[in-house]
Amino acid sequence: MSTVETMQADAEQFRARYAAVREMIGRVIVGHTEIVDGVLTAMLCRGHCLLEGVPGLGKTMLVRTLSEVLDLQFSRIQFTPDLMPADILGTNMIVEEESGRRKFEFQRGPVFTQILLADEINRATPKTQSAMLETMQEGTVTAAGTRFELSQPFFVLATQNPIEQEGTYPLPEAQMDRFLFKLVVGYSSREELGTIVDRTTRGEQPAIEKIMDGDEIIRWQKLVRDVILAPHVQDYLVRLTMATHPQGAHSVPITNEYVRWGSSPRGAQTLALTAKVRALLDGRFNVSFEDLRRVFLPAMRHRVLLNFEAQAEGIEPDTVLLDILEKVPEKAD
Repeated sequence: MSTVETMQADAEQFRARYAAVREMIGRVIVGHTEIVDGVLTAMLCRGHCLLEGVPGLGKTMLVRTLSEVLDLQFSRIQFTPDLMPADILGTNMIVEEESGRRKFEFQRGPVFTQILLADEINRATPKTQSAMLETMQEGTVTAAGTRFELSQPFFVLATQNPIEQEGTYPLPEAQMDRFLFKLVVGYSSREELGTIVDRTTRGEQPAIEKIMDGDEIIRWQKLVRDVILAPHVQDYLVRLTMATHPQGAHSVPITNEYVRWGSSPRGAQTLALTAKVRALLDGRFNVSFEDLRRVFLPAMRHRVLLNFEAQAEGIEPDTVLLDILEKVPEKAD
């Protein structure tokens, strides 16, 4: 089999396995297809996801279902203002041996898992948030001078409530940047809400099967990075990222008017990786312009900081980003 045929076969197998996971999640989660796709895409890119939405929209249920479909360890942390870093990472405790001697032994915290639900992350203090996000970035925990490696794959899904801000500690922009995607969970449609009521009030428990394990996920994560990103498509990606920089070489009028700070290089890296997943799902081993446009909003909405004028006029980051997509041409002049 030639290299091209091998790549095509891998892409087809990737699509089939992805569809199997998505179908199994769909047995529990009604609608929210964009959210499910975003979560799976982030996982396959070795990234983490921030889910924003009002309570009761199924964010926690989605993560629980994902852990059931994937043969991975799962932990949940409910963030509160009194939560300390040691409550997440673990701590040294004195234990007594059979001989009667006492010694310090590190008791691992809930972060030692593979899928971690960080519920209402903006309720924890900045000190605890920093400990959590450092672990996300490094994939390690350091305690009492000892460095512990987390099991791979390691995937964090954090949730935050956008409306109840009293007693919360909003994530700083530098820490928001650690998340690959920010996904906004909206309300269900009339038909979806009817299906949710049917499923949840009749005592029916859908059968959930394990579809994918950690080794297979790591295999697909490697395949994603092998997808081809042609120079002219990469240049479009770079210009899209630079269009978020106010007064920059490729900025557009709405950026100069409403944006205070634009995307970091992590935004460009996110666009490249997540667009590769979209290409594989379309059965291609090369990224297209449309792949980039499809991942632009979730990759950038938390990386663009709006100024006071935008806030005063009620302008949202998505409004700015959609205008950028419209104004930036596919081919450079």
